Amino acid sequence: MIWYTVLVLAVGAERVAELAVARRNTRWSLARGAVERGQGHYPPMVALHTGLLLGCLAEVWLADRAFEPVLGWTMFAVVVAAQGLRWWCIRTLGPRWNTRVLVVPGLPLVTGGPYRLLRHPNYVAVVAEGLALPLVHGAWLTALLFTALNAALLTVRIRCENRALAPGFAAGGAEPGSAGVRP
Repeated sequence: MIWYTVLVLAVGAERVAELAVARRNTRWSLARGAVERGQGHYPPMVALHTGLLLGCLAEVWLADRAFEPVLGWTMFAVVVAAQGLRWWCIRTLGPRWNTRVLVVPGLPLVTGGPYRLLRHPNYVAVVAEGLALPLVHGAWLTALLFTALNAALLTVRIRCENRALAPGFAAGGAEPGSAGVRP
């Protein structure tokens, strides 16, 4: 269980790195006249993603969940792949990526990287990680609860982002997936 705790803490450290990138990118966007949308769903999103990390640790330690090698290693590979996809999104969007929905008027949609394949690839990474991280060490209750709550939250988030990026909603528009769902 110690190695699983280290994994969850490493994912938590990755979240802190994302927040640092998001803060820098927020300053960049605001300096260019960005408009923020969907502020109301941001605090629940932060709470949900924090709860994922805490739930993983609590369930594994308190319920004494066993590590099942076939499931555990498979889910670990999914977690690693999700991190790769997330950072591909961040790199592709550059200073436009954010944890908030910020639209900089006049910027064209990004259609390179993973955005040539999907409109919201960062959310694919979030869904995969939210299911896989708990299952690495058998925290199936956390996986189910996070997945259900995240589905509801992503419905709101994606609707908000699509509206914010729609032609005519903001002058010029911005890139799809400009705001990751990660606190």
